[in-house]
Amino acid sequence: MMLLLRSILFAVLIPGTVAVTVPYLMVTRHPIVIAPIGWFGLLPILLGAAVLIRCIWDFAVSGRGTLAPVDPPSRLVVRGIYRYVRNPMYVGCVTMLLGEAFLFASFPLLIHAACTFICVNLFVHFYEEPVLRRQFGESYVAYTQSVHRWIPRRPRESR
Repeated sequence: MMLLLRSILFAVLIPGTVAVTVPYLMVTRHPIVIAPIGWFGLLPILLGAAVLIRCIWDFAVSGRGTLAPVDPPSRLVVRGIYRYVRNPMYVGCVTMLLGEAFLFASFPLLIHAACTFICVNLFVHFYEEPVLRRQFGESYVAYTQSVHRWIPRRPRESR
């Protein structure tokens, strides 16, 4: 039960802030007008949210941890969406941001999505991957060789 509560707390704090609170504050500064075509932005928003929820679940159930760097999974998670892309939570979050930018026809939200991706990419490259390599060793290295960092695809067989 505590793991579930921690997972919910960190989901609200981290992707909730980046993909919900900040965009909300950005778009509510002016009257909100949604063009009829803008409603198509709901699809990537819902898809990104579904990806996040599934990944948070997999981290809790399979990895026995949360998405927060201070409370990470104790086991390497390579099931579910993680079979197709190494960083699906980040992909889901940026997908939500792109959908929000489209929904509200907001260039500032598009810039926010781009900046979020750049920051996440730097975090993954310089912090997250080295930590995972040290923590999980050869199994993580084999995983990185068979699953792409950002673009989902069928996993290659590790050599």
